[in-house]
This record gives sequence, C-alpha cells and structure tokens, in this order.
Amino acid sequence: MADSNDEILEALYLRNEAGAAATLADLPDGSGTLLDAMRAEGLIETGPAPGTADASGAAIRLTTGGHARAQAIIRLHRLAERLLEDVLELDESASEEGACRFEHCLSGEVADSICTLLGHPTTCPHGKPIPPGPCCRRDARGVEPVVVSLAELPSGRDARVLYIGTRHHARLDRLASMGLLPGVELHLHQRHPALVIQLGQTTLALDQSIAKDIFVRLKSLPRKG
Repeated sequence: MADSNDEILEALYLRNEAGAAATLADLPDGSGTLLDAMRAEGLIETGPAPGTADASGAAIRLTTGGHARAQAIIRLHRLAERLLEDVLELDESASEEGACRFEHCLSGEVADSICTLLGHPTTCPHGKPIPPGPCCRRDARGVEPVVVSLAELPSGRDARVLYIGTRHHARLDRLASMGLLPGVELHLHQRHPALVIQLGQTTLALDQSIAKDIFVRLKSLPRKG
C-alpha cells in the first residue's frame, strides 16, 4: 500500500513539475481505490479541474504535507540514478529500475549520505532538478565525495569526466571542442590563478566559472611522483 501511495505522489509531483494539472487518468492504474484514504491522511486534495464547471473532471493536487513527501521520494529516485550511473556505472535501464526500488526503501539520512558522497548534485542524469536536502544546506561532508565539480577537485588528483552540468549550448560546444567530454580522464596540475588540467598530451587552462559545471569522478589515490 505504501509503495502504491508513493507512486501516486510521485506522479502528482511530476505533473506539478511540468506545470500541468493532474486527474485520475494521469495516475497509475488502480489509483482510484486509494485516493479517499490519501485524502483522509492529508496527502492530497481534489477540486474542479481547470476548464470544468464541476468536479466531474476533478483535479488531484498535493497538499503541503503531500508535496513534502513526494519531494523526498523524487529526491531519493534522482540521487539513486546518479549513484547507479555515475559511481556504479550501470546502464540507463538498469539504473532506472534500481532507482525505482531505492526510492521506496532508503531513509532521508541515507539520501543525505549519498548526496554528500556525490558532491551534492543538482540534477539527475536526465537533467531534472534534484531537490536539495539538509546536507546541501549545511554542506556536511563526513566522507570525501567521489563526485565533485572540477572547480572542487584537489590539485594533483586524477579524475574522469562524468557529465557537464551547464545547459548553455555555446559552452557545451566549447568544452567539446577542447576534448572535455564524458568519459575523458584528466589530471589537475594547479588550481590558482587558473585551473590547469592535462588531457592526454594536451594542457588546458580553465576559468572557475567553466570548471564548476564539469563534474568528475575522483580516482582513489593522488598521482605519485
């Protein structure tokens, strides 16, 4: 039952995120039998859908409490996608299936630990926002993250580019022309006054504003010698 409620809350959150009203037709099959209990629990409310004169096409909305619970589910799902794709290197279909399982069984505390480990990512692999948690606001780092922005990479470390966080096409094209693409391995020589990295036989200097949009996975140990 709890998983079914979570699926409904997730569907409503995604409709809200897309800026659209939700009706029963937008929810998973069999949701109709659960709505009364969810309404009584204070998770949802219903009312006339936009453009209707009565409740025959009732819109289903999240209450404040329902939105908070749905947001926590979405956060778990998208953090799990990042963990499974960026750290465990599973393909998209496997990571999606795993993320669907994770979102129902992980606690908020575990989500914060994963978030910290990943360097507090702001988007999932599909570019959708990851709602921030308490760990993002206090930037608690009980362990060294394995995923950080290039701007945070310590000098002397090797890393592999995982994804580019910017949505500016011109910047993406510029980074691609420099060879900074997902999967590329690099070494950070210095951080100041500019970041100097090495890609194979090529040495590049980058501004902090560009480096903060490049997310990398750290190698386990600094380069020696």
